[in-house]
Amino acid sequence: MRRVVVTGMGAISALGHDARATWTAMREGRSGIGPIENIATDLTLVKIAAEVRGYDPSAHFDAKRLQFLDRVSQFALIAAREAIAQSGLEFRSSGLGERAACIVGTGIGGENTHDEQARRFYGDKNPRVHPLTIVRLMANAPACQITMEYGLTGPAFAVVSACASANHAMALAFEMVRSGKADFAVTGGSEACITVPTIKAWEAVRVTADDTCRPFCKQRRGMVLGEGAGIFVLEEYEHARRRGAPILAEFAGAGMSADAGDIVLPSETGAARALAAALGDAGLAPTEVDYINAHGTGTPANDPTETRAIRRVFGAHADALAVSSTKSMHGHALGAAGAIELVAAIGALREGVIAPTANFLDPDPDCDLDYVPNVARERPVRAALSNSFAFGGLNAVIALRRV
Repeated sequence: MRRVVVTGMGAISALGHDARATWTAMREGRSGIGPIENIATDLTLVKIAAEVRGYDPSAHFDAKRLQFLDRVSQFALIAAREAIAQSGLEFRSSGLGERAACIVGTGIGGENTHDEQARRFYGDKNPRVHPLTIVRLMANAPACQITMEYGLTGPAFAVVSACASANHAMALAFEMVRSGKADFAVTGGSEACITVPTIKAWEAVRVTADDTCRPFCKQRRGMVLGEGAGIFVLEEYEHARRRGAPILAEFAGAGMSADAGDIVLPSETGAARALAAALGDAGLAPTEVDYINAHGTGTPANDPTETRAIRRVFGAHADALAVSSTKSMHGHALGAAGAIELVAAIGALREGVIAPTANFLDPDPDCDLDYVPNVARERPVRAALSNSFAFGGLNAVIALRRV
């Protein structure tokens, strides 16, 4: 089995329009959560979200290209451009594209297109919808658009598994490179889900906060929707080393599991199995892990369940772990969440700085780990895990190691 490393990273989020800006805001504990600006909120109870603010699509795409791109694909392409540029790889003219996979996760897909065309059909009574509706809203559009822009002709597809989509996508991409089915993979997640119907749907589940996101905190009131994308270039280690590529981290392993229980309530045992599987796949002892980027949604059920799962797997070492939820700053970007959070895990490994859990007030007795409240912490990090636990009981944990 071959070693796999990360040689490129790109992001766009409520914290910034690139990976560096996103990471800088994370380490400074700055929140991107605020009043919703991009849509009308007269019909919603929830008035806050973690939006990508100050975003102008025409600065990134010409008018002809934009006809084909929902906001979710725009975000994916922007992040992919940054990641591939950092990697230094040229896929199309070199022939490397034949050995490159492209696997991108999304929880919803082209929701802005779906909302716009549904409003046109039902609200305006217009019997005609836009002829490019399908190619905009399909869940595989982000992956397809990336392949077309860069000439990636290896395996390419989408992963849709709610809030675990990005981690599942990256885990599958890692397996392809590790096994030799591909030498490179462009992978991650993208989401653009801040629409009135989506907000109303989450309101109906009664898990959304009306103030801000406070993971693991006694005063937590629920999750806050976010949007954005994180895309990474994975590469076989020896190839990256020979060409002098920037190696950001080793993608050491992944663990996945299904609760096979409740459709919405998380399972301690299911999460623990994914955590343990990630450690085993990466060949890591629990004591080698210094940081966990938690799923940490800020909901009443998730946070204590995740805490117990960590304690079950790490035992006494759980008290030595730094655990934080960056959703407190960039919101819950659903199918892109794990990808944006991997920026924090890579930042911790590279710079020895752990992004905090922002907005933290008082500790909850049921959440009794070290959540790095409010202020980033300098600490050497040898290995890190990044958790994603989705509705449907679908769990995916990524393991990274410092190189």
